[in-house]
Amino acid sequence: MPLLNKTEARPVSPSSPTSPSGRRSSWSAARLALTAFFTVDGFLFAAWVVRIPDVRAQVSASHSALGLALLCISAGAVATMALVGRLCLRYGSRRVTVAAVTVFSLAVALPAHTHSVLALGAVLLLFGAGYGAANVAMNSAAVDLVAELRRPVMPSFHAGYSLGGLLGAAVGGLLAGRISASWALAASGALGLAVVALAGTALLRAPAAVRPAPDESAAPAAPAGLSGHARLLVVLLGLTALCTAYGEGALADWATLHLTDDVHASTATAAAGYAAFAFAMTAGRLSGTWLSERLGQTRVMLLGGLAACAGMTTAALAPSVPLALAGFVLVGLGLANVFPLAIARAGATAGPQGVATASTLGYAGMLIGPPVIGFLADALSLPAALLTVAASSALAGLLALTVRRHRTA
Repeated sequence: MPLLNKTEARPVSPSSPTSPSGRRSSWSAARLALTAFFTVDGFLFAAWVVRIPDVRAQVSASHSALGLALLCISAGAVATMALVGRLCLRYGSRRVTVAAVTVFSLAVALPAHTHSVLALGAVLLLFGAGYGAANVAMNSAAVDLVAELRRPVMPSFHAGYSLGGLLGAAVGGLLAGRISASWALAASGALGLAVVALAGTALLRAPAAVRPAPDESAAPAAPAGLSGHARLLVVLLGLTALCTAYGEGALADWATLHLTDDVHASTATAAAGYAAFAFAMTAGRLSGTWLSERLGQTRVMLLGGLAACAGMTTAALAPSVPLALAGFVLVGLGLANVFPLAIARAGATAGPQGVATASTLGYAGMLIGPPVIGFLADALSLPAALLTVAASSALAGLLALTVRRHRTA
C-alpha cells in the first residue's frame, strides 16, 4: 500500500542508515527529531496549564468566564485539524509539523499578555489552532515513519509527549513562585523555537523513503476517493480514541478531587495520585512497541482497555488510599497505548485525513470528559460518575476488536 502522506523521493546513498532490506535503523535522525517535536509539544501545553491560575487572576475572570475562554482552545484545535490534514497531503507532513510547532511555540507566550477575557479567548483560539495543527501533522509524519520502519513504534512518540508534559508541569511548578507567568511562558516558547530550529532541520533533511504500490493501477489517486469501508474504519478508530481521551480528560480534572473528597487522602497524596497515573502512562507508552510486537496491536488495545476498566472500577470504589492509587496506576498503564495505536491505524488507513478525523474525535473526548463527570457527580456521586471512565475504557478495547474484524472482512 503506498504512503498516503506526501513525501519526497530521495535516492538512498550507501551511507544511508538503512538495513540491507531497505528498512531504516530503528533510531534514525527522523525518529529522534520527531520524538523531540512530540516532547516539546507536551512540554509547552503543560507549561501553559500550570500558569492558568496566574492568567485567570490577570484577566479577573470568573470560573464560568474562564471556562468559556478555555473552550476556545478546543474550538481552535477542532477547526484546524481537518484543514491540516489537507495541508499535509499537499505540502508534506514534515513541513507542516515544523510550521505548526513554530506557531504553537509563538502562541504559548501570548496568554500572559492579555488583560481581558475577550482578549484571552482570542489568543487561545490561536493557541488551540497551533496545538491541533501540530498534533495532526506530527502524527501524520509518525504514521509514515512507522510504515517505513515496519515496527509499531507510534507509542514511543506519545511517550515523548507524556514525558514532555511531566517535565513541563515539574519545571513550571518549580518556577511558579520565582518568575512571572509572562517570563515563564516566553522562556517555554523560546525553548520550543530552539527545538524547531534543531529538530526541524534534522527532520526536513532526513530522507523520506517511498514504498512502491504493489499494483500501480490500484493505488488511490487521492484520499477523497477512500471507500466507505475505509471511512468506517477511521470513524471506529476515532471513537476508540474518543473513549480513551474521555478517561484521560476526566482523570486530569477529577482524580485529585476524588482522592481528597471520597477517599479522604491528603492534598499532597492526592497530587501524588495523579502523578502516579501520569508516570504509569509514560511507562506504558515506553513499553508500547515491545508489547505490540509480541502481543499484536489489537491485543494490546483490548487488554489495555480492559485493564483500565478494572483499574478505574477499583479506584472509584476503593475504601482506602493505597487501593485507589493502585487503581489509578492500572488505568494509566491500560490507557497508555490505546490512543496512539488508534491514531496510527487511522493514518495507515487514510493518511493525514484519517489522522485528522481520528484526532478530532479523540480531542472531543478530552473536551467532553470533565463536564460530563461534573454533571453526573452532581446528579449521582463522583465515584459513580468515574465509573463511566471504566465503561468507556472497556468500550475502547472492544472497538479495537471490531476494527480488526472489519479489516479482515
